Amino acid sequence: MAGLGLGAAGLALTACTPSETKKAQAGEQRQFAPVPSVGARTRLVLLGTAGGPTQFPGSEHAGIASALAVGDRYYLIDTGHGVLSQLHKANLGPEHASAQDGPLDVLGGIFLTHLHSDHVVDLNNILVNGIYNGLQSVEKIPVWGPGNRNALPPLFGKGPAPSPISPANPTPGTKEMTELMVQLFATDLNDRIFDNRKPSPAQLWEGMDVPVPEKYLANPNGAPAPSMEPFTFFEDDRVKVSAILVNHAPVFPALAYRFDTDDGSVVFSGDTARCSNLIRLAQGADVLVHEVIDEDWVAQLFPEPRDEASEGLYQHLLQAHTLKTEVGPIAAEAGVGTLVLSHLVPVVQPESVWAACAKGFDGQLVVGRDLDVIDVGK
Repeated sequence: MAGLGLGAAGLALTACTPSETKKAQAGEQRQFAPVPSVGARTRLVLLGTAGGPTQFPGSEHAGIASALAVGDRYYLIDTGHGVLSQLHKANLGPEHASAQDGPLDVLGGIFLTHLHSDHVVDLNNILVNGIYNGLQSVEKIPVWGPGNRNALPPLFGKGPAPSPISPANPTPGTKEMTELMVQLFATDLNDRIFDNRKPSPAQLWEGMDVPVPEKYLANPNGAPAPSMEPFTFFEDDRVKVSAILVNHAPVFPALAYRFDTDDGSVVFSGDTARCSNLIRLAQGADVLVHEVIDEDWVAQLFPEPRDEASEGLYQHLLQAHTLKTEVGPIAAEAGVGTLVLSHLVPVVQPESVWAACAKGFDGQLVVGRDLDVIDVGK
């Protein structure tokens, strides 16, 4: 998600302050909490529920990240700020005697929905410091995500175009990004490789571009989510993972994922506006983890009249995300059992603000909080 840089300044206009939110959350009885976990074999863990790059003053919410645990292995979906700390807090992984061990030794793979910074900002922490947090894999762990869009995004508004960052390769995909992250930390890594005989991250991880069929990649700026069927791109003895393009324009490719297990199915929307592809992917799933934005907050954050820059951000927030009045009907059309709200924008809003998301949906609604656990299946 892009463009919440003005959010902190406008927060006082429209949302509870962090201190007010903490007090409210501490004293409230959650209406939309998950059913207490009984330790099911397959469990969804919300590691971080905050959406967007703005970190609101005083907020303790971690950035967007989720884990799907299947038995003694788990799969990580997005890597927002604080994800490695949240993995430790969630006790994902066996107990260890050594302080340098951690949860990464039972990680089955990383799946990035798109390459906005709030979804990938702590990937480097996992890649570079994995060997100090339990990573003991003898096989490379895949880091899946969107490939290179091979075109700059369209320019909003009038005036000359800005100079692109890294003009030789301005839109690297997941494979390229993971390789560049390792290069970025070359000073640190070479010190550890030569002085401590530690392995290079290149020996432990493998960046992988999700193989979206070529015919759907032809028009990144005009058709970010053409009608298509889900396609499977990863399968092991615990999960089968399928993907589909969703509409988070101008970001492309933006993906939603479906994880099918023997116990049930979980779908992660990633960032998207209302999208028929997402509804198709989520048909009959046990759990749908869906992003949501408070459109009333956005309208008050950018009151009329708006200048060109404010208008651009206003339109992006409303057209590239799912409104709280839309998410319930989406879940109903998909026929899912449980709707879990995550990537909350703004995350500091009290639970009562998100009650509107229940309208039009007869299943269970969970307004996600960091470290919530939702059992999947029996």
